[in-house]
Amino acid sequence: MSLKCGIVGLPNVGKSTLFNCISSGKAQSANFPFCTIEPNLGSTNVPDKRLEVLSEICKPQRTIPATVDIVDIAGLVKGASHGEGLGNQFLANIRECDAILHVLRCFDDGNIVHVDGSVDPVRDKEVVDTELQIKDLETVEARLGKCEKAGKAGDKEAAKLAALLTRYRDALLQGKSCRSVQFVNDEEAALARDLFLLTNKPVMYVCNVDDASAVSGNDYVDAVREAVKDEGAEILVISARTEADIAEMEDYDDRQMFLEEMGLQESGVVRLIQGAYHLLGLQTFFTAGSDECRAWTIHKGDKAPKAAGVIHTDFEKGFIRAEVIKYDDFVNLKTEAACRAAGKLGVEGKDYVVQDGDIMHFLFNV
Repeated sequence: MSLKCGIVGLPNVGKSTLFNCISSGKAQSANFPFCTIEPNLGSTNVPDKRLEVLSEICKPQRTIPATVDIVDIAGLVKGASHGEGLGNQFLANIRECDAILHVLRCFDDGNIVHVDGSVDPVRDKEVVDTELQIKDLETVEARLGKCEKAGKAGDKEAAKLAALLTRYRDALLQGKSCRSVQFVNDEEAALARDLFLLTNKPVMYVCNVDDASAVSGNDYVDAVREAVKDEGAEILVISARTEADIAEMEDYDDRQMFLEEMGLQESGVVRLIQGAYHLLGLQTFFTAGSDECRAWTIHKGDKAPKAAGVIHTDFEKGFIRAEVIKYDDFVNLKTEAACRAAGKLGVEGKDYVVQDGDIMHFLFNV
């Protein structure tokens, strides 16, 4: 499933450092603006303790985790919507992403230059938001005129789209992002997806703090929380420098000891990857056996045939039924046979909505 999260923000806020920590790709990291020019793409495993437990029970020949794609995109500056800096390239790259990880600098360090001369994460957020909103306003107004004309000529679908575009335009003119607009029905939501608006993408604000603030945050983080409280967006506090130190440790016990000394239960990178996975609207089902234990990625709300198609398109085309075991039941009973004997194996048809953590076996005929 080729869904991508884009890491965005002003230049020199720690985007590439975080990318290096979470991705199999290695982005250049340096103390000057526009260090990243071409977007870096990396695929990283999604940490999931459930898969580890299943692997311990089944002892398979191989264990395959779910993955998520992360893109490190060039830094944005004021005027990007008019081509300033690397603006045109930035906006094109972010349009190709499905969700946004917006990194904000929430630490003081006189040795690391800030493109605007001072540390103010709320101002930085507004710079990025404004540039994306300006670009979306151009897109919306260009489409709106055509839809209004077609709607007046009797095109009902164009009239519906014009109504949505009008609400988007009003929100953007008020300095709000398109994601703040509530849909009237599912039909509008489908129309919105086809517009590919930059500020309609789900967002997580990643507050990059100093080591001392990695656990509880700081005043900068508090200011960000206040600024985004009405957006319904997620906030993650992480120290990129700490994560870089952890990434260099090869021994698992050393990493855990380091985290404990920092007062952290798990690394920020783990939380960031898991957050990116869920931000994309994804969830996991498993296949488990002696040959392979594997985490498969689907959209939340997908039905059984769609999940089968993730394994192989023939599974979806010839879907007959799915045998489903809940994760907790499998962990308690240890084998498929024991689950079947205990009545914990369900037989589901085409309308079954797959739940996160389901262990599934598909029957099909092509």
